[in-house]
Amino acid sequence: MRDYIALAKPRIGVMVMATTALGFLLSGAQSGPRLWWTALGAGLASGACGALNQWLERRADGLMKRTAGRPLPAGRIKASRALAFGLCLCLLGLGILRLRSGKLPCLIAALTVAAYVLAYTPLKRMTPHTTWIGAAAGAAPPLIGWAAGLGHLSPQAWVLFGIQFLWQIPHFLSLFWLYREDYARAGFQVMPVVDPAGGLTAAQIAVHSLTVLLASLMPIFLGMAGVGYGLAALLLSTAYLGLGLKASWTLAVVDTRRLFLASLAYLPILFGMLLIGGV
Repeated sequence: MRDYIALAKPRIGVMVMATTALGFLLSGAQSGPRLWWTALGAGLASGACGALNQWLERRADGLMKRTAGRPLPAGRIKASRALAFGLCLCLLGLGILRLRSGKLPCLIAALTVAAYVLAYTPLKRMTPHTTWIGAAAGAAPPLIGWAAGLGHLSPQAWVLFGIQFLWQIPHFLSLFWLYREDYARAGFQVMPVVDPAGGLTAAQIAVHSLTVLLASLMPIFLGMAGVGYGLAALLLSTAYLGLGLKASWTLAVVDTRRLFLASLAYLPILFGMLLIGGV
């Protein structure tokens, strides 16, 4: 059972459920069974992405030190069972969203699964620009929650999408840089692999650390939060920008690792402040 849970990437699933719930609550909808069914459906769809991604990349994962111990490359689960597990999670998650949350949340989740599994995962071997596709898929949960709450998407929902989308660029580029030899060994054409000198990687980290700051302030202008949130977001995002600029300047292991670890804390803190200031 533990290996099947690992296939679903539960830590990512928890974050997906949390940001889905955030979108639902910030839409102004009342919490209740619909909220919990929506979060569950999105979490199961996320688990499907994780399982199907690992099924497709099982051979590449076996070539990377960071992922060689996963259930499929380690031989603890058969590929056919992993595929069946992923498909079952997908059908269950989308079914819950369709029956309990509505057509639009289900459609967004279905497009997210398709983008992640059918585009992002296979195209990673061809171009570094698939990071944008992966970031778009990763930023969809607030849209699912908002659509479940109101039945449609508004500019405020797209602000949440934009924050989460832009946050992922420094997050993933710092990870890719730290493990660039691993990714190269597995044949993944992520930016640090095709840009071994690091110039483009550093520029994207710097630019998007700044765009995250700008995006984090947008909720104020759309009436989603007040001045208190704005000041706190400015302080938090400025600190994050500083780490991004330092990492982009040196590309040293200590600085890129610090940026990556900070990114893990940044989004939950920012969204937590937005929830407190906006509900």
